[in-house]
Amino acid sequence: MQRIAYGDHSSQFGELYEPGGVAQGAVVVIHGGFWHQRYGLELGRPLAEVLVADGFRVWNIEYRRVGGGGGWPETGADVLAAIDAVDLGPVVTLGHSAGGHLAVWAAKRSARVCGAVSQAGVLDFTRHITPRALELCSEEQFADASPAALVPIGKPVVCVHGDRDEDVPVEQSIGFCAVEPLAELVVVEGGGHMDMITPGTESWERCRAAVGRLAGGC
Repeated sequence: MQRIAYGDHSSQFGELYEPGGVAQGAVVVIHGGFWHQRYGLELGRPLAEVLVADGFRVWNIEYRRVGGGGGWPETGADVLAAIDAVDLGPVVTLGHSAGGHLAVWAAKRSARVCGAVSQAGVLDFTRHITPRALELCSEEQFADASPAALVPIGKPVVCVHGDRDEDVPVEQSIGFCAVEPLAELVVVEGGGHMDMITPGTESWERCRAAVGRLAGGC
């Protein structure tokens, strides 16, 4: 694993994992944590380790967060800068919770992204979790920051969500898939929020499979 900076801020870096043989594609892992500074890319390391073993080049990125120089548009700008910083060819973005928001948002904004996997993603800032979304951006910024306001995304999106998610209601993914023509909804029965980033769970295996399918179409 190689640590690479893409900017001067202490949060503008990522960890690049290279497979042992010919790469099967490239994945950008975007961690969650409701955009807060207290959560970091260590959340993405277990996923990166599985995916690099599957044969993918994996770029696990950090970004400026609320309380550490982030907010909108800085947080989004960092994600786009990170995607451009390493020449991986076409990439699939994989993001959990707040990272799911950023993964789908980046699919709309970056030509390098060929598809996105949202793991219990925060996809509509006007529903269910508005107070937390307001910590990232103002309501006036929702039209730029909220994926639901940006449809059509123009890329395939797979939304994997547990029906017992205790932090982000499954309705976030259901509602998004109802308005995005290229979105696929995968509801995991009995799945909770953190199952999505816990290797070995059904939720993670559904995410892993989605990455493989999207990468195969890049």
